[in-house]
Amino acid sequence: MTRQESPYRWVVFLTALAAYYLIVSQRTAPGLVTNSWMSEFHISAGALGLMDSVQFLAYALLQVPVGLLADRFGPNRFLIFGTLTNALGTLLTGVATHAWMLFVARFLVGVGDATIFVNLVAVINLWFRAQEFVALLGIIGVAAGLGSLTATVPYALWIHAWGWRSLFVGVSLILFGLCGTLYLVVVQRPKRMFEGDGKRAGEPVRPASVREAVRQTFTSRQAYALAMCHFGLVGTYVGFMGSWGVAYFMQVFHMARSAASAMIMVGLVGAMVGGPLTSWLASRFGQVKRLYTLVHAVTFLSWLAWFASGMRPWFGLVPVLLALIGYGNGGSSLTFAIVRQTFPVERVGVVSGFANMGGFVSAVLLPSLFGAVLDQFPGDRALGFHVGLLIPVLFTTMGVIGALLARDEKRCASVPVQETV
Repeated sequence: MTRQESPYRWVVFLTALAAYYLIVSQRTAPGLVTNSWMSEFHISAGALGLMDSVQFLAYALLQVPVGLLADRFGPNRFLIFGTLTNALGTLLTGVATHAWMLFVARFLVGVGDATIFVNLVAVINLWFRAQEFVALLGIIGVAAGLGSLTATVPYALWIHAWGWRSLFVGVSLILFGLCGTLYLVVVQRPKRMFEGDGKRAGEPVRPASVREAVRQTFTSRQAYALAMCHFGLVGTYVGFMGSWGVAYFMQVFHMARSAASAMIMVGLVGAMVGGPLTSWLASRFGQVKRLYTLVHAVTFLSWLAWFASGMRPWFGLVPVLLALIGYGNGGSSLTFAIVRQTFPVERVGVVSGFANMGGFVSAVLLPSLFGAVLDQFPGDRALGFHVGLLIPVLFTTMGVIGALLARDEKRCASVPVQETV
């Protein structure tokens, strides 16, 4: 029995997924304690914004290097390294005594976060069959949504009961435990179980030239098209929901913070539904490119409708638009289905990283651009938010263009030179 036929592959997947779920929860958990950090460490709101940017910038910049390392040396140990680095950053957050320690901690969290997703995709690419791959991407999307939901009410209750430091220390201890579990599950045990398996899951497919892999990726129209797709779907959702979403509802609709947070949860639910639903539809009907283009069109039209509704849209429309935008973020998992479909297996890691980078470059740009627009309308926040909504409209336009440029032909198997003569 090979690895892709063994029931043990589900143990590998679920263990790696547990680490990913906790790491995703650490992306937005600091938003629950910003007031405590500002008063305890005497830092400004601008400095806290810079801290968030450092975390996501580290994530974005490391996507291509992480993909190269996964392709060249295999994803197993880098999956463990990412979990360990995130655990260290989370622990340092919990024990920080100075503001500079928080900056270092969030940088480490960003590095660990950058490492985990690409290697998780690479692991399931090697352990699971092609027909299972798309469906598993949907499950990963659900785990990401649950991680984001965990960083709302559950973490808030934990902080209320035991303090914010205990939250970060407790999560870090769980992540340290998962590091040891991952080592046993994806490194040690498979060596004994599949000793005769020539294609060892988690090991490099072949020793690739880094220079050639970079050249092929950065000169590939397909890679840029998929990065544009992710730029349009992921960055608009993460950048707006994570930075200005709550403020929008508080200032435009004069809602309480708790009610505004509940509105954001509508988008999270949409994202949790979007991942498995689009993956199931793609697996059922096989029209990945067509479905992917439809997801982009729905997301673009949702942002456009929100902008076109004026400074104070009809309130009943907004939850529907939030759910559709969240659905588009969940559907972004199809990016990696097309990567696997159209690129050789030895380049899946680096191209996945390149495409994923597009989404988080967008997530870095949108909050700052939105803030710059709001600064132009200090006396009328509703008008400022209305004009600011043009930014995700433009970003999702890039996503639609990327979806139209992307191809979905099946990748061809390599043919030896002798057979072509």
